[in-house]
Amino acid sequence: MPTAAELAAFTLAAQHPATHDWTDPATRLRNLTDEHEFDLQLATDLDLAAQRADFLNAGPAAPAYLNRWMMVSADLHAMLSIRFLGLDVTKPFVDVSVTSRPVTRADLPALSDAARVYAAFHPPRLRFWSAAPMTDWPDLDPDRRVLAAPVGDLRGYPVPDDLTLTPTRDTSRHADAQAAYDAVDAAHPHHPHEARLLSAEDLQECIDAGTMFDVHWRGEWAGYAGTLAHPQVGLDAQVVQELLLAPHARGHGLGAALSTLLARHLPDPAQVLSGTIHGRNRGALNAAARAGRRDVGGWWWAPLP
Repeated sequence: MPTAAELAAFTLAAQHPATHDWTDPATRLRNLTDEHEFDLQLATDLDLAAQRADFLNAGPAAPAYLNRWMMVSADLHAMLSIRFLGLDVTKPFVDVSVTSRPVTRADLPALSDAARVYAAFHPPRLRFWSAAPMTDWPDLDPDRRVLAAPVGDLRGYPVPDDLTLTPTRDTSRHADAQAAYDAVDAAHPHHPHEARLLSAEDLQECIDAGTMFDVHWRGEWAGYAGTLAHPQVGLDAQVVQELLLAPHARGHGLGAALSTLLARHLPDPAQVLSGTIHGRNRGALNAAARAGRRDVGGWWWAPLP
């Protein structure tokens, strides 16, 4: 079994080249090492596996829930884990948490074969990371993409004069935000699978951190824009928790300006503004790209036989 530091080195090697100068490599490796400590715990801690088995009650005994470090092919090893989408035991999948080198298309049959270690859960899909552009995997279903750039690089894009941010003081607009999500969901039935409003508790956490803002457009409340500081793909990041426009502000080309305004309100220009957007949410992906955020990779779904 590799160490957490070795897993971190594998993960760093699989990241997009554009990101390598965004965070000091030593800091990024420490962040990734901390993340992979939990992968190792999930691979070795039978007590934790028993807790997962009791909580999820998906059928198999506790050892079946352990992560596995698998030899996939002569030059590829992978850390595999059994996961459940939204903690729903009817939606199991095999997650490829780490690979010893970047995944290529030629690896998918062998990865699928290795995933049989979790056959007792009957998972229909496998999820893996690739820093390659979306056009490289047109036949697979995308999951979330990471859109990111240094905060200081994002501040200079144009913003309409009548669009502003002010610090959010309380959660009193949460119901209005939920109504905004409901309106989008009604118009686009696929949207609930791509994005959900953060909870009132998570909204309060962002408020307490000082990184949640009310959007105002033409003098009216028009949504939320906010982040929390924590690593993403090892980067020293302010991670987007919400970028929301209310219905009356949608369709006016304001989406890209939210990232710009958010970058201007964040304290450290050396941090990275990062966040995940579903690969099928073309509107949100395009808005982030227009604001200067780069698609630096994401997760893909591959069917399991």
